[in-house]
Amino acid sequence: MGSVLGFPGIDPVDAAIGARLKRWRDQRGVEIETLAEGLGLSPEALKRAEAGREHLTMLQIDQATRQLHLPVWALVSDTRAY
Repeated sequence: MGSVLGFPGIDPVDAAIGARLKRWRDQRGVEIETLAEGLGLSPEALKRAEAGREHLTMLQIDQATRQLHLPVWALVSDTRAY
């Protein structure tokens, strides 16, 4: 993971989780402000997480799956865990 012009690089795992989070949030019709509040983040921080520029903790990922009524695997993999 490198950086360009002093900006930190994007972790591919964070980018994949963020993309899945955004896709599920959009599909479920949940406003970014609502989910951000439930995760203890500002809407701007959640936008950065969805773009892969901010790391979500396992607790935040767990809380996001609960708020979006998803199984845990839905944010960490595109393949069903069962």
